[in-house]
Amino acid sequence: MSGLVTAVSSNGEYSFTKPNRDSIRLLAGLGVEGDVHAGVTVKHRSRVAQDPTQPNLRQVHLIHEELFAEVGEAGFEVAPGELGENITTQGIDLLGLPVGTLLRVGDTAVLEVTGLRNPCIQIDTFQDGLLKRVVGRDEAGNVVRKAGIMSVVREGGVVCPGDTIAAELPTGPHRPLERV
Repeated sequence: MSGLVTAVSSNGEYSFTKPNRDSIRLLAGLGVEGDVHAGVTVKHRSRVAQDPTQPNLRQVHLIHEELFAEVGEAGFEVAPGELGENITTQGIDLLGLPVGTLLRVGDTAVLEVTGLRNPCIQIDTFQDGLLKRVVGRDEAGNVVRKAGIMSVVREGGVVCPGDTIAAELPTGPHRPLERV
C-alpha cells in the first residue's frame, strides 16, 4: 500500500489550523521540529491536564486529502493544514491501517501508526456542522472517526509535498485503530 504526501504543515503555537510549509523535519521520538505538539510526553492541552507524564502517541497527525472532497460534497471547504494535521496524504487508506503499521515517508522518515485522531468540538468552531461529517456512526451503531490518524516518529527526516509514503503492515494479528 502506498500514497503521496500532498502537503505538510506545522505550527509553533497552539491553534486549530497549521500553516502549510515547503517541508517539515521529523525528529525521532519527538515529532515535527518546532511544532507545538512535539515531545516525548503529551502536548495536547486536555491530555496534559489529565496526566502530563503520559507518552505522546500523537506526535504526527496525518489526514487523507480524500476527506476534503468527501466533506466538500456536503458544502464544506477544507484545505490542507486546516484540520490541524502535519501531513496531508493522497492514495493511501490511512483509516484502514492497523496499529503498529510503519509508514516510510520520503527518503528517510519512518512513522509508527498509534491510532485514530479523536475529533473534538473545535472542528465545529472552525466550520459549523463539520464535526458530524468527520465523526459519526456506522450501521451497527459503532463510532466512526474519519479525521485522520496519529503516529510517532521512529526515524527522522525531512518530508516535503510530493514525497512517497509506503506502508509496512505489522506481523501477527492486526489490531484495528482506536482513538488515541
